[in-house]
Amino acid sequence: MKKQQSILKTCQSVLWAFLGVQSDINREQDFTQGSALQFIIIGIVAVVLFIVGLMWIVSAVLP
Repeated sequence: MKKQQSILKTCQSVLWAFLGVQSDINREQDFTQGSALQFIIIGIVAVVLFIVGLMWIVSAVLP
């Protein structure tokens, strides 16, 4: 039976991969234990939050 990763571990993996510092060991573990649907959903949420954060920073800096 395949052991499922927790949501917190998946969020951490997505964050590190988003920053480009994911280790090979963690990446292999993600492929063997992670759910593709979890990674896709959390990745989309991370990108949306990043874009909203950039929009908020730009609107705060520019009058």
